[in-house]
Amino acid sequence: MTTFSDFNLSSSLEKALSNMGFEEPTPIQAQALPIALSGKDMIGQAQTGTGKTTAFGVPLLEAIEVGKAVQGLVLAPTRELAVQVAEELNRIGAVKGIRTLPVYGGQDINRQIRGLKKKPEIIAATPGRLIDHIERKTIRLQDLKMIVLDEADEMLNMGFIDDIERILSETPESRQTLLFSATMPRRIQSLAERFMKEPEIVKVKAKEMTVTNIEQHYMEVQERQKFDVLCSLLDIQSPELAIVFGRTKKRVDEVVEGLIKRGYSAEGIHGDIPQGKRDQVIRRFKEQTIDIMVATDVAARGLDISGVSHVYNFDIPQDPESYVHRIGRTGRAGKKGLAITFVSPRELDHLRIIENVTKKKMTKKPIPSLTDVLAGSQQATINKITKTVEENAYAEYKRVAESLLEEQDSVTLLAAALKLLTKEPDATPVKLTAVEPLRSKKPKKEYRSGSGGGGRRRRSDRPSGERNNYDRNRGGGSGGERRSRSRNKSN
Repeated sequence: MTTFSDFNLSSSLEKALSNMGFEEPTPIQAQALPIALSGKDMIGQAQTGTGKTTAFGVPLLEAIEVGKAVQGLVLAPTRELAVQVAEELNRIGAVKGIRTLPVYGGQDINRQIRGLKKKPEIIAATPGRLIDHIERKTIRLQDLKMIVLDEADEMLNMGFIDDIERILSETPESRQTLLFSATMPRRIQSLAERFMKEPEIVKVKAKEMTVTNIEQHYMEVQERQKFDVLCSLLDIQSPELAIVFGRTKKRVDEVVEGLIKRGYSAEGIHGDIPQGKRDQVIRRFKEQTIDIMVATDVAARGLDISGVSHVYNFDIPQDPESYVHRIGRTGRAGKKGLAITFVSPRELDHLRIIENVTKKKMTKKPIPSLTDVLAGSQQATINKITKTVEENAYAEYKRVAESLLEEQDSVTLLAAALKLLTKEPDATPVKLTAVEPLRSKKPKKEYRSGSGGGGRRRRSDRPSGERNNYDRNRGGGSGGERRSRSRNKSN
């Protein structure tokens, strides 16, 4: 078995990884670390959730000298991913005293400038805001030793490829370049040819890259039935943490409002929710203060949250890549996950396209009945009672129970307790604005996975209403970043 000690890391980094509970490297880490640590350029084809951050973070942290100006740069497509990369690099790099600063649109640029004056060794940035800093000369890249392009295909889809080319042209030719991408469209290949020096290519096999730990189901559901079916599933399955994906911002808001009306603990994230509020929702979800998060695709991209047991695709995603991304929020760290997709009869062809590309057939499941819901709720109550018994967490109630047993028989008392504790179906009326079914699309070139130009979505298929909220509108306020593109308010 390969371990991190096999890579001859510095004792401080090896200690940091051990403290974080890392023992056996993931497939992408095992293949990428020897190449990246040797100083060579590298292309890693791997998706979110495969351990990419550690695969590039360890070589990056090994190359950095403490106390010197910016020597490492990680470019990411979204604010959330930039923040998460910075958090992980700070955790690993703390033992060496190396600091990473996240730089992204939506945060006051003056606050970032104050952070930069403390001389962080590494920057994790979204492209547009980084260019703002380069133009202000608040970030200088002349001492850069390594640049990492994380989720390069997503940065291409979001319209940042020109920004990336400009940033790369500002960096020293002597730098080491690592590029990570789930797919390898031609524009990304061209970028690699222009700016990388004989890169070695590392690929995680498809079976490791996608969804081996995730059980995938679908239900044929009419639009008007979706919300009630979702509530039934939540009652039956009692997920520890669940993410519900909706197609539009309005859909997310309405589903959250409906869930709260029916007594569930839910909050939502999408591109129109202020960054501070989004961060708060994600933190509450991670801490399990809420157990259901409703999100649009782009708002949830890059989220790395352990413990998500269920993903519900309330609306079927627009393309196979988004589907794999969505369901990849569950089934992490070797745990099992369950993904359920709601499909209207007119969207079944679209479902088949997703199955063809992911090479995984989903299991059709019937819509749960009222009897199923009651049985599921009863089982959830029984599980809670059993857990309380196992944990011996009932001592203070024992005397009360004994006095009750003098008046009633045990079966009657337990039946009454089960009735009180069991959540019965809530019929509070909830009306959602109807969303048109996706039109059936044939599996054309843009849906082909792998190298050779696949994986690129047509402009009309991209979630344009949100992609620009992350890295748009130049300037120093607390708004977005520098890209000023057209917006589709429906997303």
